[in-house]
Amino acid sequence: MRADRRRKVPRYRFCPAGIAQAPGPDERVRVRVFEDYRNTAAIAEADFIVTYTCDVIPPLEAQEALCAFLDRGGRWYALHGTNSILRFLADGRVDSPRWAPLFMRTLGSMFIAHPPIAPYTVTVADPAHPLVRGVTAFETTDEIYLLETYGPVHVLLETHFAGEATGFVEADWPAGLPSVCYTKQHGKGEVLYLTLGHCRGHYDLQPLMDYWPSVDRCAWDLPVFYDLLRRGIAWAIEPLDRTEERRP
Repeated sequence: MRADRRRKVPRYRFCPAGIAQAPGPDERVRVRVFEDYRNTAAIAEADFIVTYTCDVIPPLEAQEALCAFLDRGGRWYALHGTNSILRFLADGRVDSPRWAPLFMRTLGSMFIAHPPIAPYTVTVADPAHPLVRGVTAFETTDEIYLLETYGPVHVLLETHFAGEATGFVEADWPAGLPSVCYTKQHGKGEVLYLTLGHCRGHYDLQPLMDYWPSVDRCAWDLPVFYDLLRRGIAWAIEPLDRTEERRP
């Protein structure tokens, strides 16, 4: 079956400002924004990394740089489509080819499919964990990410799904508890992954279509989502706090 390589999901344009604003002002943080992973020097220099991409595959040298970043103790907050590789097939289905195994194993998961966007309930899998302590079950209208996971991950938020991921090659899913948020140790560092955060503006489906009639914000409309963003960024900054405490 032939894949049309010209038809790719665009990178999100709507929400990077929301990510940047989530933690509030912090004079210690200088933000650099890139559209891909090719600047390996920036990865090596970073204290922490936040990614919010879709179908962006790092070249091998960047994948190795991300591994090295985590090995030395870096923290990586990965959002939504960071773990996706999407190809639109000639028959209209969407495939998720396993083309970047090092990248996905470093993240701890790979996106495979999602059912049509609809309301669902997110529950707290580990209420005692600091990243979700005090968070209660909530309903969102977003994509349920159906994942392939690698290695031990510590699930913090989850949901329930059984059924069909309409339009995807791997469409049939038995009953299970898909992870919504998890952590994964890697070397001295750690990954925090949050699958929420789908959004779509009027022009974000180009070149598939010129104009999408609505602006879809999904979890971005929920206060709890911004709370999770703030908690995650505070978690990413935490090693800097410990470094400052050790200074004379």
